[in-house]
This record gives sequence, C-alpha cells and structure tokens, in this order.
Amino acid sequence: MTELHPDLRENVRMLGELLGQSIQSYPGRDCYDLIEEIRAAAKADRRQESGSGQRLINLLGKLSDDELLPVTRAFNQFLNLANLAEQYHGIRRKKGHQSDLMVESLGQVFDRLKANGVSAEELHRRVAELRIEFVLTAHPTEVARRTLIMKYDEMSECLARLDHEDLMPAEREESVNRLTRLITEAWHTDEIRHERPTAVDEAKWGFAVIENSLWQALPRFLSSLDAALSEATGKGLPLQASPIRIASWMGGDRDGNPNVTHQVTRKVFLLGRWMAADLYLRDIQALRAELSMWQASDELRAQVGDAREPYRQVLADLRERLAKTRDWAEAGVAGEAADATDILFENEDFTAPLELCYRSLVECGMESIANGPLLDTIRRAHTFGLPLIRLDIRQEASRHAEAVAEMVDYLGLGDYLSWSEADRQAFLVRELQGRRPLVPRNWEPSEPVREVLATCEVVAQQTPQALGSYVISMASKPSDVLSVILLLRESGMKFPMRVVPLFETLDDLRGAPDSMSALYEVDWYRDYCQGSQEVMIGYSDSSKDAGQLMAAWAQYQAQEKLTQVANRYGVHLTLFHGRGGTVGRGGGPANRAILSQPPGSVNGSFRITEQGEMIRFKFGLPDLAVQSLTLYTTAVIEATLAPPPEPEPAWRDTMDWLTERSLKAYRDVVRENPDFVPYFRQVTPEQALGKLALGSRPARRKASGGVESLRAIPWIFAWTQMRLMLPSWLGSDVALEAAAKDDRLGQLRAMMKGWPFFRTYVDMLEMVLAKADLRIASHYEQTLLDDDRLEALGTELRERLQRCIQRLLELKQQDALLEDEPVFAHSMRVRNPYTDPLHYLQAELLRRNREGEGKGEVPELVERALKVTMAGIAAGMRNTG
Repeated sequence: MTELHPDLRENVRMLGELLGQSIQSYPGRDCYDLIEEIRAAAKADRRQESGSGQRLINLLGKLSDDELLPVTRAFNQFLNLANLAEQYHGIRRKKGHQSDLMVESLGQVFDRLKANGVSAEELHRRVAELRIEFVLTAHPTEVARRTLIMKYDEMSECLARLDHEDLMPAEREESVNRLTRLITEAWHTDEIRHERPTAVDEAKWGFAVIENSLWQALPRFLSSLDAALSEATGKGLPLQASPIRIASWMGGDRDGNPNVTHQVTRKVFLLGRWMAADLYLRDIQALRAELSMWQASDELRAQVGDAREPYRQVLADLRERLAKTRDWAEAGVAGEAADATDILFENEDFTAPLELCYRSLVECGMESIANGPLLDTIRRAHTFGLPLIRLDIRQEASRHAEAVAEMVDYLGLGDYLSWSEADRQAFLVRELQGRRPLVPRNWEPSEPVREVLATCEVVAQQTPQALGSYVISMASKPSDVLSVILLLRESGMKFPMRVVPLFETLDDLRGAPDSMSALYEVDWYRDYCQGSQEVMIGYSDSSKDAGQLMAAWAQYQAQEKLTQVANRYGVHLTLFHGRGGTVGRGGGPANRAILSQPPGSVNGSFRITEQGEMIRFKFGLPDLAVQSLTLYTTAVIEATLAPPPEPEPAWRDTMDWLTERSLKAYRDVVRENPDFVPYFRQVTPEQALGKLALGSRPARRKASGGVESLRAIPWIFAWTQMRLMLPSWLGSDVALEAAAKDDRLGQLRAMMKGWPFFRTYVDMLEMVLAKADLRIASHYEQTLLDDDRLEALGTELRERLQRCIQRLLELKQQDALLEDEPVFAHSMRVRNPYTDPLHYLQAELLRRNREGEGKGEVPELVERALKVTMAGIAAGMRNTG
C-alpha cells in the first residue's frame, strides 16, 4: 500500500494538531475529546471493527444542538487544511521530492516531438501561434469564503518557509507561531456565506485570482516557455506573442441569471480597467527604479528629447496616464461623470512605449536589462491588456430572436417568429449587407428586448481586447448567429466579434455539424468570420441529458465532424470546452483530456472553462498556476503536433453498441421512472442547497420543474454529497454488463490500449466509482426515505453501482479500484474518517431540518451545521459540481 509522502503526512499532522489546540482553547477540552472520540470511531468503522459503525452513529445521534456546530466545523476545517497541505505538496521545492516530476517540462515535450520527426521550424511556428484561453466562470461551486481562502494562501506561505533547511530556531518558531495564529483565526471565522454574492462580487473574485496569482505566474511561465523554445529551436518567443489568454463569464453570463444586467456588465468592464491600471501602476513604479540608464536609441531620443534619464521619462508619462485611467474607471464604477482626457484605452497606447524602451535597451547593448522586469510587464500587457480580462457574453438564442421579432413587427414587415429559417436568413443577411439602421428612432421595446439591446450597446463600446466571445446557448440555426451580429451592429459595433454557438444537449451535439455547415454556406458570414470560427461544446447538460458515457461519445463525434466541416470550408476551428470540475461535468486531469481529443480537433488553439473551486485548485498560488499553465500548454502542443491515431472502425461500432444501451438505461431511470424524482429529492440535500449562498445564479432555470429544470451543477453536487455519484456511472453499468455477457471485454481492453479517448473515459469512471460509497448512500436512505417504493429504487441503484464496480475491475483486470493511482487512493482513505462523520451528521441534520420545516421553524444551529456539512463534504471530495 502506497502511503502519503512523509513530508505531506508531517504537514497534515502538524496542521491537525494546531487545529486541535485551537479547539481546546475554545470551545474547550470536552468538545475536543468528543471530536477525537468521533474520529476514532470513524477510523474503527472504516476498519470494520465489530460494532464500530453503530458506535459512530450513536455518538453522532446524541449530539445536542449546541454540540452540532463545533463538531461539524472541526471536521470541515481539518479537510480544508488537508487540501491545503496536498495543494502545497504539489509545488514544494524540497530536495528529492517526487512531485517535482509530476508535470513534464516544456523542454522534455519539445525534445520528444523533435525526436518523433517534428522540425524545429514547425515547432517554433506552432508555439509562436499558440492560443490557449482559460475562461473563468462563477459557477456556484466555490464553497470556501474569500476571507478563508486568503488565510489558507498565507498558511501555504508558512509551510514554504518551514521547508527551508537553513532556518534558525527563532525563524522556525516565528513561522509556526504565524501558522498557529492563522489556523486560530480560521477556526474563529464563520466559513459559511450568509449573503449570496452578486455578479459583481464574483467578477471581483476573478480579478483577485489574477492579482494574487496569475499576475506573478504568467511572466514566469512565459519566460520558461521562451527558454525552452530557444533551447529546442534556436529562436525564442516573439515579443508580442500571447499564447495564454484569460477570459471570464463573471458579469457577462446572463443565460438563466436575471442578476446579470447591462449595468452589471458595464460595471465589470470598468472594474477590470480600474484593476489593470492599478496593477500596471505598481509595475511602472518598480520599472522606474530599475531603468535609470542614460543611453538610448535615436528612436527613443526622438520622443523624449534630451532627457537625462530617457526611460524614466517615458515611464513617468505612462504613470500619469495610468493614474488618470484609474481615476476615470473609478468614477465610472461609482456612476459619476468621468474625465476621459488622455486615459489609456487602446492596448497599443500602453504597449508601444514599453516596446520602444525594450528596443532601445537591446540596441544599446543592454539586452539583459531589457529581458528583466520590463519584458515581464510587456508580456502582461499583451496577455491581460488594459481591460485585464476578456469578458464573454452569454445569452439564450430565443432572447435575440424576440428582439429581432419586435423590431420587424414594429416596422410592419411581418411575424418574424413564424418565418421559415430560409426567410429569416434572407432577411438578416439583407439587413447586414445594407447600410440603413434597422432600429426605429422612436420605438419603445418591451423590457426584455430593451435589456438585450442595452447589453449590445455596452459591448459595442469596448475595444476588441476587452471582449472574448458572444456565446449563444440553445443555438441550432444560422439565424441564431446572424441575429446577434445584426443586433451588435445596430448598437454601434465597429469590428467583428466572435459569435459562438453552444451545443449542449444530445440532440444539439448530433445536429451541430449540419448547423455549422448551414452557417458556412452563408457567403456573407464566411466573409465576416475571416476564416476563423469558435464552437462551444457543453459537457454538463449533455451528461445530465444522456448520461456520462453517451455524452462523452456524442461530444467526441461532434468534435470530429465539426472539425471536418470547418476544414471543408477552409475555416480554422477553435473548440471551446465547457467542462466542469467533476467527471459528471466533463472534468478530470486536463492533460489526459486534451490528449484524448479527436485527431485534428486541437489545432494550435484551445479554449476551456475553469469553474468554481477548480480555479483555486489550479491557479490559486503562483507556483501552482505555473504548473497548470505548463501542463495545459504541453498537452495542446502535443495534441496539435502529434495527435492520437484515428480509432478503428470496429471500435466506433462498439461505442455505438455500448452507448445505445447506456442511453436507454440512463433515461429509463432518470426520465421514465416515476419514483426517481421523489427519490432524488428525499435522499439528497438538493432541496437544501438553496440555503448555501454559493453564487449569484439561481439553482434552477425555472422556479418549478423536475430534474430537467435543475442546473447541472446542483444536480452533480447533490449526488456527490451522499456519495452515490449517480450521474457519472448510471448507464455505464448496463453497458459494461452487456459487454461482459456478449464476450466483448477483450475488445474493450484493446480499445483502452490503443484509443486514448476510451482509456481516459474508463479511468475517469474508475476515479468516480472510488469516490462512491455504498454504506454512506445506504445510510442516507435509511435516515431520509419514508416510502417502500423509494427504498426499493435505492436498493436497485446501489446494487447496480456494485455491479458497475465489479465489471470495471474485471475489465481492468484488477482486484481493487485505483491500483494504478495508489497515492490518490491513499489520500481518499486518509480523508474518510473526517468525511464519514459529516455524511452521517448531514443525513441526521436533513431529517431534523425537514421536521422543523414541517412545523414551521428550523433551529438556527441545525441549519448552520447543515450548511457546514455541505461545505466539509465538498472539501473532502475535492470537487463539488
């Protein structure tokens, strides 16, 4: 059995002990002893010692209302500290530490590609043209409060200081004391948000990730990419290259979120510019201290004249303009009149003076100075720009059709919504080719249409660098895309913004190639998109709609066909992957996922959503961010230059055969079984999730409705909390069972060996099955179900989960899950004694909560403790939705 690395185990032990000291100080020794007794019972229960399970349940059942909160908080805090230790362990620099080898270096990947026949010229061209864009989204899965996250970040810094082997005793004591204070502060800080964050709050959180981590990480990463590229090809990264881009949906995603209005979007644009100006001001101040040299090129002298310190003169001018920019943005955010005189608005206004200084330093023999902090600032400027982040806009297709329909009706041109697709296209193209405005001057639109048009006006006022993509959910026809372009143009848009259809459900994915082919057939549109198109693939809703196995195969086939269609029309396609953190939402190890994409679909460009708690796990610390950027970049370069082979025709037939069975089995339960929705509502905390103030977006698209109206995130969150993990395996169980009976396991093993897509799917299924827990799921049923029919369904689902595990072990020819991932398996075992009490408590608290609601009052301590169990289980499982 692989144990945790000794250094990691030591950090977990130290953090746990310090937390224990805080608990002994308050609420006191009795509470601490009770928590330790519960933990010991949970450990004994996991060892299946006789009577231990009942002992644990009895201990938890006897807790008074006053004891509930400190006990749940203690286990929640420990799991957060364990996460912190694991996260830090992945980036620690201690000599001989195994995780130094976890992420393959850029140089190693470049050498392997060259050894496999990729020329230095081709490698350089592909890296120089690389486009990887991370889209930060505010999906409501970040359970931890920002206040606590900042404390956890400082705790990581303390662990890093303690790793130095040359510390004096007093220095070590100082770091341990600071760590002790931080853990005590965290223990005395309420970990649950009581007010739902606004969309602007979420955007500020996204900006904070840049300020606290990516601002430092990005130039460091680009410097390492530059060095590796120079080593491999003899040429470095071009000065203006920006292979990494950061975009955001926070404050731009209005699909199903009535809280995101045009006023919110305008405010977020301004806040981004305020934050960028503030960050660049710090850079410029530091550069003025560095660039004190007097030698300058004729080009620079032509601008600054006889200034004794020419570089400082250029930087002083920039400093003044940045200060004006910050004041202008701050006034705009406050809704006050803002003076825009001499502000920095276009990116080139900022990058041109910096690049002038760079060229001058190089020309005057000071290349080493040019390639220091000045180059870091130039790279930040090309990556983040003056807007700091590229804001995506997302809206549902019918909202745009309604806006066009109201205009058409007002002008007396007919009933647009009843027109055929051909008539809609003809009208839209005719208007787009014409010059006259379509929006009538004295027209008073309805409130929903006014909001759509106001959003378009806000977007039209931005520079290209401030904008990501305009994503259209539920898009299926060329008119869905053309109507957005028309509305933007009517609002004053001066340049072609990327307009991106999003294909989410199974039917959408199947129809996507024909939809895009019809769009490319429109001559006007092909000119508009200038040979480049982005298409978004939705993972969450397709999985909820069709089950994980069918969704994965539909996504794969859609990407293949979309790539073929784009190639046929001479269009460069970028696929935008709407992945979540969990397997049920397309999550999993990023490099494996990228390298298993269809050949040709990753063609030097890749766009992906990063959501909720996964942003913190991947980008929360500068070293972690550098590691994540390296991992993504190597995978995209390799998938571009050495794509996986095409699957064999027999393997495709087998996938069709498997998914035909998995789709029927999944929908028979989720859609056709009348007991399913009542079972889901009773046995999971889905109904109580609304109590957690997780995000600005409602949990449901509609106030009423069944599973179909529930967003994919709370759907996954609810099943994860009670450990049935149903969305990630339901359907696969029947498919694997059928394959075994039909003597197809040998074929599946061949597919695993030769087809990265299928191997990745099986490995992700194994990971989620390892997180499932039949005993805990059974306990939720025993505590919360009150109907024999529902209990029968629960028994059936648990038996199916058990068979799925057995068939997977048979397929992989293993005795236990995660044999190939022993460190991850051991990490799960270490967490179980801390998550188990939270599960048992949550079931009990849900029962008390429902009883209280039935009587019209829920004790506050019960409700607070219930929220803490949700947060703690989320921390223990390392992902939520």
